[in-house]
Amino acid sequence: MTYVVTRSCCADASCVLACPVNCIHPAPGEPGFGRTEMLYVDPRTCVDCGACTTACPVDALKPHTALTEAESPFLELNRAYYDAHPHEDRTPMALVPAQRRAPTAGLRVAVVGAGPAGLFAADELLRYPGVTVTVHDRLPTPYGLARAGVAPDHQDTKRVARLFRAVESQPGFSYRLNTEIGRDLHHEDLVRDHHAVIYAVGAATDRRLGLPGEDLPGSASATDFVAWYNGHPDHSAASYPLDGERAVVIGNGNVALDVARVLTADPDALARTDVSDRALAALRASRVREVVVLGRRGPAEAAFTLPELLALAALDGVDVLVRGWPADVPPDATPKTAVLAELAARTPVPGRRRIVLRFRTRPIRILGDDRVTGLAVETTGAGGSAETTGPMESVETAGAVESVETTGTVETVEASLVLRAIGYRARPVPGLPFDGTTGTVPHERGRVRPGVYVAGWIKRGPQGFIGTNKSCAQETVSALLDDLEAGLLTAPTGGGPASGGHPEAVGLDGWRAIDESERTAGRRQGRPRVKLVDREELLAAARSAPGRQPLPSR
Repeated sequence: MTYVVTRSCCADASCVLACPVNCIHPAPGEPGFGRTEMLYVDPRTCVDCGACTTACPVDALKPHTALTEAESPFLELNRAYYDAHPHEDRTPMALVPAQRRAPTAGLRVAVVGAGPAGLFAADELLRYPGVTVTVHDRLPTPYGLARAGVAPDHQDTKRVARLFRAVESQPGFSYRLNTEIGRDLHHEDLVRDHHAVIYAVGAATDRRLGLPGEDLPGSASATDFVAWYNGHPDHSAASYPLDGERAVVIGNGNVALDVARVLTADPDALARTDVSDRALAALRASRVREVVVLGRRGPAEAAFTLPELLALAALDGVDVLVRGWPADVPPDATPKTAVLAELAARTPVPGRRRIVLRFRTRPIRILGDDRVTGLAVETTGAGGSAETTGPMESVETAGAVESVETTGTVETVEASLVLRAIGYRARPVPGLPFDGTTGTVPHERGRVRPGVYVAGWIKRGPQGFIGTNKSCAQETVSALLDDLEAGLLTAPTGGGPASGGHPEAVGLDGWRAIDESERTAGRRQGRPRVKLVDREELLAAARSAPGRQPLPSR
């Protein structure tokens, strides 16, 4: 028997360290670690000890005899990795890197952003004696996209919160949540009160299409839609037109697949997750029966990961179809195209909800007068035109659309909702340089200048997975410690972390009160948690923390 990694994992390397025979790769320090879609178990050298399953914080590992039918492709996926990357030079060893010696006693660091990048940075810092880290976030809750971005039907991925709870429990850690830098505190305050500041603020906005009709009601950002169904307090009151039978998602990354799954999911199944109650009520009333996912490039270049595609292909009660397979793409060109080719050969089941993947399809105009009624698209390349699968899939030739230059077949796809899922984009950070082309803060190994650093998407752009932030944070903290050892950090002149805050700032005790309130409500309903989605509700729960004292204000 061998153990199998069954999805994109957190890549925190706990399983690698636990394995006594070094059969899980890529390991820390090896090419690809932190950048591959997942880790892989070598079935030829696995000794079936199960140590990896005990160590894995997100339950991504299973014995191959326990795989479900939907998970069975991961057995071959793990094996095939070692055909291409044999790692023949490996030897069983302890992969714990030597701890560098740095004069960290009394080191005070502020981290701005309580998502995975910020918390992994805090974790790296707190490995050193005498360090205190204060993590700030403008929301009353931490965990960033791990809370408000991961789809509610991916509860296994959300188990990465176990890692973050362990980080929060370390001596020297504190929160200043519900604290917006630039409003409640300023960059200058953080610099004055700390030896160093790490910005891990992510990429909070979305990219736009720049198409006619993009601002019509019914055209929206997938970023906002995801935040809505995840109960983000900035988006909890939003509404979306779910009264039509078809929705279109532009983009074919993992977020596009998440949105398509949620729109076609059985509401009763979603009701067992932590989906926002408001979103759940709207999805119960939804008339959407088909979601068309449009990608500009071909199947081999699709941005979604293979684990996400396999999970989509295994959906119960939802047809997942590929329409318009390009004739110049061999079905077995890559593992991803092999799965897509199998989907292209499927026959739809009458009456089922469905997700239709289309490639080499370019949106050229969003149609409608006072609301979205459809989308004009151009299909390009061999085999790129649409096929029909029934009344909802019917298309009309629209001809040229105003001044848009076209070279392929132009069609109208009727839809009442169009969501763009073409990537996140960061906002400029006050007081820091910003590259508008890449949407990042210029840096060297995370160092903006001695004393000011970046980590996560504001550093490298919106790419990678939750676990990618770990190696990213390690690099940034290494640069910070280099500057500390070189005497380049300025000693704080303020009163320290406790001096930074305001009366409604939420500390660790307040967050734990919110967390317990949501979990308690969840237990009553057989759910992981019932999220509080209004800021005032969240703050009221935080104030209920036993013995809570208001945080000092300036």
